[in-house]
Amino acid sequence: MTDYEAATAFIGEWGRFQQEVFFLLCMSIIPNGFTSLSIVFLADTLPHRCLIPAHVNLTAAWRNSSIPLEADSPSGTLVPSKCARYKLQDVLDFSDRGLLPGVDVNLSHVSTEGCLDGWEYDRSVYNSTIISEVWEKKHIIRYHCCPDSGHIPSGLLTILGHVLRHLFHCWIGRNLQLCYCVCTRSRDFRPTCSDSLLYSSVSLFFAVGYMLLPLFAFFIRDWRMLSLGLALPGFFCVPLWWYIPESPRWLLSQGRVEEAEAIIRNAAKRNKIEAPSVIFSPLQIELQSDQRKAYNICDLLRSPNIRWLSITLWLVWNTVAIGYFALSLNTSNLHGNAFFNCFLSALVEIPAYTLSWVMFRWFSRRLSLSSTLFMGGLFLLLIQLVPANQIFLAITLEMMGKFAVTTAFAIVYAYTAELYPTVLRNTALGTCSMVSRVGSIIAPYFIYLRSYSVSLPYILMGSLTALVGLLSLLLPETRGMPLPDTITHMQRFPGCCQKKPNTLTQVEENENPAERKSLVVQ
Repeated sequence: MTDYEAATAFIGEWGRFQQEVFFLLCMSIIPNGFTSLSIVFLADTLPHRCLIPAHVNLTAAWRNSSIPLEADSPSGTLVPSKCARYKLQDVLDFSDRGLLPGVDVNLSHVSTEGCLDGWEYDRSVYNSTIISEVWEKKHIIRYHCCPDSGHIPSGLLTILGHVLRHLFHCWIGRNLQLCYCVCTRSRDFRPTCSDSLLYSSVSLFFAVGYMLLPLFAFFIRDWRMLSLGLALPGFFCVPLWWYIPESPRWLLSQGRVEEAEAIIRNAAKRNKIEAPSVIFSPLQIELQSDQRKAYNICDLLRSPNIRWLSITLWLVWNTVAIGYFALSLNTSNLHGNAFFNCFLSALVEIPAYTLSWVMFRWFSRRLSLSSTLFMGGLFLLLIQLVPANQIFLAITLEMMGKFAVTTAFAIVYAYTAELYPTVLRNTALGTCSMVSRVGSIIAPYFIYLRSYSVSLPYILMGSLTALVGLLSLLLPETRGMPLPDTITHMQRFPGCCQKKPNTLTQVEENENPAERKSLVVQ
């Protein structure tokens, strides 16, 4: 137990104060669940074909045969082309001469052209999406391209959001990051509580929000109204700024001891517990004034130990992000109803988060992360062996892969928080999440590889996920270890099965004398 945990243990684990803060923070996660993957419906590609202008005088036979047929990649059946039509002038000439397609004219010999007049869309599922609206603009149609999915810009906007979130943290603390820091903030007010329970509970609220997404999309078929409907619930989180206090642990690490004590005393009062006259000892206060140092993202690469730890975690986070978002975005390409597939993808996250709690509570952190990543990669690699007519078996394997990757995602959040010290924990989590947005940007490209081979995305994702699962075995083990408060409390990289006492490197001894001094304060 660290000094902070020992000093604040008197407030209890699950009093009224902790309950209110925890559930309010968890409620703020629900909007994240249905907005983070809303692009699945907002930017879905409507079934489309080249537009044949209504004013063109064609016979019914030629109007129905003006689009060439091509093999659909998943099933091999012939469907109308999405990006080409027979040359309209030739078709009009055949129609005026009274020739019949396929009888008097061999369609394989007729020249084709792009969709010069735009596209017509099947609006039986959606009234409009970002893709259908953008590609109806005349200045884009001139390029004669074929409309495709619009998931890429969402990744760029997400990484911008994480950059701004990190800047907010550097300037004004952590109150603006309620949704992002729920687990860390909850851990600050429950010093002896299991991290696995906190992280699994928060993740379950995210899954509930994710399951609400297809419900919203089913009743709101226009992308603008759907975007508005998904954004409005987020405004209910604004009052949390005034209700939820700052993290006492973070305040203490910044040397703001009086503010930290005031928050702890208020928590004790709400829990009907009498606080001691002195919460933090004078020696701790003296140490905090010595340790008052501004940490930033550069500290994640300053020493060899934390540098290799950060690089390894960035690779793990990127790979998990690629697998999670690619499989989530791919639900619209699966056989069957898009709304049900999205709900099924969200539903598998409930047992995944439950399993993450079980593994986090009773098993090694490192082995839990490695095994779930490796199994997720194995399930994805097995998809290529499924015959083309066994659609439901392929979907089952994909959902099992999503289940394993989701479990790994829940584990890596909690695991990362345990690996980094308090003075860098929020910065490290924010940086890992920001760097992983590269993976979320790349994820749609994996889905686009379906146009070359249906199995290619699964082969690449499966191989990458399995390899990173093996790489994660280098990470230190944190099960049963106290949360580190300073950089000198961190474990060595690579980790080993035995829990060895923390030792200082020569660089840390020279650069962090105040932190070294804190090791002897118990």
